[in-house]
Amino acid sequence: MITVEQIVRWLQTVATLMEENKDFLTRLDADIGDGDHGINMDRGFKRVASGLNALQDKDIGEIMQEAGMTLVSSVGGASGPLYGTLFIRAAASASGKRHLNQDELTSFLKAGLSGVMDRGRAKRGDKTMVDALAPAVDALQLAAQEDKGIKEALAEAVLSAEEGMKGTIPMIAQKGRASYLGKRSIGHQDPGATSSYLILKALHDAVR
Repeated sequence: MITVEQIVRWLQTVATLMEENKDFLTRLDADIGDGDHGINMDRGFKRVASGLNALQDKDIGEIMQEAGMTLVSSVGGASGPLYGTLFIRAAASASGKRHLNQDELTSFLKAGLSGVMDRGRAKRGDKTMVDALAPAVDALQLAAQEDKGIKEALAEAVLSAEEGMKGTIPMIAQKGRASYLGKRSIGHQDPGATSSYLILKALHDAVR
């Protein structure tokens, strides 16, 4: 069972990981994008973390909705709407809930993924954050079918996200500024897939 307290800890952990990986994400983005992904993600999640104390008595849906709106307003470029949509769509699936069981957690993340795919018109293989998020959702669904617990399921989801993230290296980018590079985008890890992996890793860390 995922609790409100763990959701709050998750968002705090994301903020810490984004700060720790700010320079790395920025270097990745400098290779194939605008070179500001790490800076933007760090700024956005710092804003999210700074507002968490006022949300302690809210349900999971309300917390995620507020986090998503904060990301939309504070993360620059295309990332703000995409990550905001990830959180806002997830929030809708958790409306009024103070706990998420394993099936609800899977639906929660699946709703977020669906929002990202709709908003960015992206699919697997486009060299985007979808390439980390989609395998993670698949891993959660498979773990549920195999009657594995939430912690084990999340561990497998994180491993799948990491594999998906690394799998973007040989891809040709199909979306965003990176797509302008064509074949020159081959050999570079997608920054959005990387920050999405970090978000999922933070969730596992918060629940562990």
